[in-house]
Amino acid sequence: MSEPTDQKYTLEELTQLPKTDLHCHLDGSLRVSTMLELAEKRKVNLPGEDAESLHSYLLRGARQGSLGAYLEAFDITLSVMQHEEDIARIATELCEDAWEDGVWYLEVRFSPILHQKNGLPIVKVMDAVLDGLRAGERKTGIRTGVIVCGIRSIDPISSLRLAELSIAYKGRGVVGFDLAGQEDSYPAKDHADAFYLIRTNNIPCTVHAGEAYGPVSIRQALHDLNAHRIGHGTRLVEDGDLLNYVNNHRIPLECCLTSNVDVGAVSSLEQHPLKFYFDQGLRVTVNTDNRLMSDTSVTRELMLAQEKLGFNRHEIDDLIIMGFKSAFLPYRERRQLLAKVLNAINRPIIPF
Repeated sequence: MSEPTDQKYTLEELTQLPKTDLHCHLDGSLRVSTMLELAEKRKVNLPGEDAESLHSYLLRGARQGSLGAYLEAFDITLSVMQHEEDIARIATELCEDAWEDGVWYLEVRFSPILHQKNGLPIVKVMDAVLDGLRAGERKTGIRTGVIVCGIRSIDPISSLRLAELSIAYKGRGVVGFDLAGQEDSYPAKDHADAFYLIRTNNIPCTVHAGEAYGPVSIRQALHDLNAHRIGHGTRLVEDGDLLNYVNNHRIPLECCLTSNVDVGAVSSLEQHPLKFYFDQGLRVTVNTDNRLMSDTSVTRELMLAQEKLGFNRHEIDDLIIMGFKSAFLPYRERRQLLAKVLNAINRPIIPF
């Protein structure tokens, strides 16, 4: 007997489902309590003396309908992420929070150069994040990988150096490379040298594109940087030919519903193109982007997909499956992990 097409998951059921988070920024996913504790320890001034006021300040700043305004909040979180032990602690806590949310596989992205304001060597930053994630894996059972981010608004030479760093840490925790930051006025193609180096060293890559700028940004990510996944891709809907290219080549989109509304990429959750993409057959994944700034979790994002976009249980399962299929893991490991997921959600084995 087939399942009713309008059947939905409860919040408790969604929480228990195995999930991925493929687009999660370390410096956007701190606990407010940890920020306050570290600020006191490091003598850092924060715009809020208690958890409620600090959290409210960060949320107000993030919800101005502008990517530029949204990114300003990262100056605050980064102010308490300039020491090895603090960075490692935050990475471990992110693992704990994600595991509690039912996330089985987490890809954490960050730009090491943003953690050097006090002169911390870049390899110390990398080691701190990786040590923190390994501790989190041991404490929970979650599996993690690191995506190193180049920054659009910083000299492309810095992206090249970060690409070299990623190559040095390939097989030691780094699973991919990314280009993040303000899209407008900072073309992805300026960073092509870094992505050529990444590509020739057989490292997967993703690019933030189509979040605060049009389809041309996605086109550059695909054709100038040869991205294997697209971060957000919200405005892909504006170019049907490019959309068909993405669909035909099974290029995953890392969709982040709440943050897309926060930055003004869409006017409301109901206007988000996720369901349109899904119905067209695109490989779409659901992610947090920034757990703190957007006050969200993967479970909450999936619940919003149900409530605001009309996804049913079977379609939520498909979103989850596409997340595991899109992970920057070796093919054999993805198949093994997906087999466990399919067993957990009582779905038959499906081909890649």
